[in-house]
Amino acid sequence: MPSEPSKPRIRPARLLFEPSVFDREDERFFDLDDLDDPQEMLARSTQLAEAFRAAADKAVDYQAIAVARLADRRRFDRLEPAQIAARTGWSEAYAVKMIEYGMRLLAKRGE
Repeated sequence: MPSEPSKPRIRPARLLFEPSVFDREDERFFDLDDLDDPQEMLARSTQLAEAFRAAADKAVDYQAIAVARLADRRRFDRLEPAQIAARTGWSEAYAVKMIEYGMRLLAKRGE
């Protein structure tokens, strides 16, 4: 998925939990562990990686929309960029860029 030239560089989202460690022998990662053919494993793992990247990009778009709505001056409970940065763990400058990006996304939607 090509990114827009004006899209801010993003940092990975913070994990809100620690992923569980594979303790059991029978746990599989999308059945990739069961594939013997490296060609098939490469094809399927590439598909998964692309799907995860697309999902991450979509999640970032929704983050941007959410912060743009939270920062909307028409809201009685609006948040300042510093407050958004504190909630998300972003820098204030990054929060401002995400708000601007979210405003562009909302404009494209006609909101």
